[in-house]
Amino acid sequence: MTIKLDGKQTAADIKAHLAERVARLKEQGIEPGLGTLLVGHDAGSVKYVAGKHADCAEIGIRSIKHELPEDATFDDIAAVVRDMNADPACTGYIVQLPLPKGIDENAIIDLIDPAKDADGMHPYNLGELVLHVKGDITTPLPCTPRGVIELLGAYDIDLNGKEVCVLGRGITIGRTIGLMLTRRAVNATVTLCHTGTKDVADHMRRADVIVAAMGSAGFVKPDMIKDGAILLDVGVSRVFDEEAGRWRVKGDVDKACYDKAYAYSPNPGGVGPMTRAMLLANVVEMAERQLGR
Repeated sequence: MTIKLDGKQTAADIKAHLAERVARLKEQGIEPGLGTLLVGHDAGSVKYVAGKHADCAEIGIRSIKHELPEDATFDDIAAVVRDMNADPACTGYIVQLPLPKGIDENAIIDLIDPAKDADGMHPYNLGELVLHVKGDITTPLPCTPRGVIELLGAYDIDLNGKEVCVLGRGITIGRTIGLMLTRRAVNATVTLCHTGTKDVADHMRRADVIVAAMGSAGFVKPDMIKDGAILLDVGVSRVFDEEAGRWRVKGDVDKACYDKAYAYSPNPGGVGPMTRAMLLANVVEMAERQLGR
């Protein structure tokens, strides 16, 4: 019987545990705070940021909201970033991407205090991830790759020695998840496929686990996977449903693959909720480090 990797329920369990940790921190005089900077009014970004603050309220974390208009300059954005770096109430924060056209996103990310990098995407933190193949990591981890690994762990799926095929080389997951999967604690073998890869399906058929993060709706078909594969669907596409007359979110994995798989994460409802939960986990862990834990 195929296992559905329920990200919603797993994230709810994680948030319940985080709420207990937040309560203990408050008893010791520390209140974690998540900051967000939203530039412009992109509908997807507005909804995503609102969800993050709803999560904060759920587990007792302070919300610190910053918003700038679409025509904000680099200096305007940089000034808010520096304010959050200096704000002791802000334990960790994110700059919501994408930023308006013409703004150098990498230069803005470089300005973030690595110790407050709730997304785990600052070059310093990624460098720490590269360096620490063994042992514990005490810097924030990229949220989506961490969410994938935590979701598999919640279902006792061991990746030790597994062949993992990652589809897509975006920085949010494609390029970063390999760093986490190949750490000694996880011990998987990773193949990263992208638009320059010849015969992607051949790589997929050899894989025990497929992490699809292309943003290509329904790309992964049943004939591309082996029996008993584990499917993590991270891709997000908006597809118009003619029958329903509205837009829907659709993942990279065709649902026809589910019967052939050992386990799969639905999309939506799989890795997405886990990403948000890992953002909270990063903030709580940052606060706990203030106690020298």
